[in-house]
Amino acid sequence: MTEDSSRAAWLQQARARLRAADPVLARLIDERPAFDPRAWMVQLPPMDLYGALLFQVTGQQLSVPATRRTLARIEALFDGHLPSPAELLEVDPGKLREAGLSWRKIGTLRDLAGRLSDGRLNPDVLRSLPDEELIAELTAISGIGPWTVQGALIIALQREDVVLPGDLALRKAVQAAYQLDHLPSQQEILAIAENWRPYRSLATSYLFSAAFEPTETSPGAVGET
Repeated sequence: MTEDSSRAAWLQQARARLRAADPVLARLIDERPAFDPRAWMVQLPPMDLYGALLFQVTGQQLSVPATRRTLARIEALFDGHLPSPAELLEVDPGKLREAGLSWRKIGTLRDLAGRLSDGRLNPDVLRSLPDEELIAELTAISGIGPWTVQGALIIALQREDVVLPGDLALRKAVQAAYQLDHLPSQQEILAIAENWRPYRSLATSYLFSAAFEPTETSPGAVGET
């Protein structure tokens, strides 16, 4: 079985499981028969775990367009690619500030880069850890919270059962899709997402798609990002 056919079989199984578990997701899935949950990643620069964490930290409290502009300026400092930990440590922090990163974010990224460079953190070991253990290791660094690591789990490690309860965009997407009269709390997101196991990453992708790329007939579309 090829990688593409294996992926297609996995998607078919995951969609069937989500459709049976949650009528709201069933509607979103049926409205998007050609949906590719990885399509949005094609728009991102190639990222290893450090690159994905850099991407996530950069995007903290920024809109998607502002994040993309800042990332482009960071890439320009490193000949068109996101820096490795060693490369980031070598550049003048003032250049990163000029690229649009706050001093707090620069401190976080340099702390993380230092730990990856001097052996306090081993990228191979990190990649092998279960989700919760990896989150615990990385959130020990100031400026890196669970949402930051959860995003990196999806982007860099392609973990299949991740949900981002602290992500405001996801909370708004759930509010719209489930027609709630309030913005759900993080605990409410986690409770709703229990039905999505073990495919919470895919369910999250469908909700983001419903929010940001609504179909003409979708009643759950939101008007703002």
